[in-house]
Amino acid sequence: MEIRAAVPGDQRAADEVVAAAFGSDGAHVLTMTRALDTTGASRADLVADDGGVVGYVRLSRAWVDARDRLVDVLMLTPLAVAPARQGEGVGTRLVAAALAAAEALAAPAVFLEGDWRYYGPRGFEPASARGFERPSVRIPEPAFQVATLAALEPWMAGRVVYPQAMWETDAVGLRDPRLARVEDAERG
Repeated sequence: MEIRAAVPGDQRAADEVVAAAFGSDGAHVLTMTRALDTTGASRADLVADDGGVVGYVRLSRAWVDARDRLVDVLMLTPLAVAPARQGEGVGTRLVAAALAAAEALAAPAVFLEGDWRYYGPRGFEPASARGFERPSVRIPEPAFQVATLAALEPWMAGRVVYPQAMWETDAVGLRDPRLARVEDAERG
């Protein structure tokens, strides 16, 4: 299996992987990715190719609103692996490649919203512990994570600001009743 930069011919297969991986949320995730494309927020798209696309990950532009100035950072969304290939390490390899791509882009940090049990062993940690604030209270605190990179400096802390496309597609955080279920699970 090869992890490589996506090319235009991969778009249909990558969309199919995203739709399958996200199930009933797949159409919404695809709407978000199209909005990120349209607004120029996308920075890197990678695919896992094993005789065809079996996984996909995207890095998009975001910012940290630090006291001194806005800091360009990246956010990782979506990460998708074809359901038949989940549990084989495809996602782990895509995350590692995305972090390497972010490092090559000289990004100081990569943010995401996701399952802390999955992303923690893959280089992410709670973002609030590093002085970062969630862009929305609808993001459960443990799900708001960061992978810090070599370009990060101590003054680069503050609220994370997502690109407008994330807000326009309502792709920030969770909404009730799902948000309430996640918060209840955290407490109990």
